[in-house]
Amino acid sequence: MELRLACREDVPAVARLYDMARASLKAAGVPQWQAGYPNGDDALRDIEQGHGYVLTEDGKVAAFACLAFGVEPTYNVIERGGWLGRGEYGFLHRVAVDPVLRGRGAAGLFFDELKRQAGERGVKIIRGDTHRLNLPMQRVMAKNGLKLRGIIHVEDGSERLAYECILE
Repeated sequence: MELRLACREDVPAVARLYDMARASLKAAGVPQWQAGYPNGDDALRDIEQGHGYVLTEDGKVAAFACLAFGVEPTYNVIERGGWLGRGEYGFLHRVAVDPVLRGRGAAGLFFDELKRQAGERGVKIIRGDTHRLNLPMQRVMAKNGLKLRGIIHVEDGSERLAYECILE
């Protein structure tokens, strides 16, 4: 697997990944992403902002994620817990992995890259969130050192489990 910045030409492949992820979540009874978000337009926006990354295997786009630093507005209010870190943080959003790569550590490679970039910037905080029923992503977060810190609400008002890792 090779990790690289995504480009505009990757958008159709990323949109397919989102469609596959949506179907997989639905089959698992997870209502996350069922209203058409994220989609190719969201991927293009991430790419244009320099936050979109793809994992490729044999030249084919097999996974996508948004890796960013700064402020995620939905993280400004956290309930039933709290953030431990203060200051700038990195965050991972909109992770989609082709089913052929599941269980092979693809999502972990995105976290590794986010942590690498955080080290270069001197950032000590990594955050992420997922739906309460999205058990695979909860396992990925835990496996990559993120701890449950509380509940946040995304733009549509639905709740998400909020995770954070304080880097050494």
